[in-house]
Amino acid sequence: MTKQINAPPAVDYAPLELQGELIAMQELTIEELLIIGQSQIPESQQELHLQLLEKNQNNQLSESDRLLLRSLRVSADYLMLKKAYSYTLLKWKGYSLPDFEQLVK
Repeated sequence: MTKQINAPPAVDYAPLELQGELIAMQELTIEELLIIGQSQIPESQQELHLQLLEKNQNNQLSESDRLLLRSLRVSADYLMLKKAYSYTLLKWKGYSLPDFEQLVK
């Protein structure tokens, strides 16, 4: 592992409401960043999201369903941003990331 010598990755591209959390992630340990990078949306939430997407495709969403679907999408998007940023920070901190081929085995 090499020592970091440059500035941490920028968070300017992220939504404003997420930037503070991403900046705070810069202080996390390798282990904590790996946990974030490997985190997943709970299966029950994934299933609900799929059900709502199907209802949306069939034009059967109520207004409350529409709001819930939007909330689930934003949560999933934010998790993906945090996961991506955690791996960017790991690389910045000198952690050796596995190749894609190693990840899909």
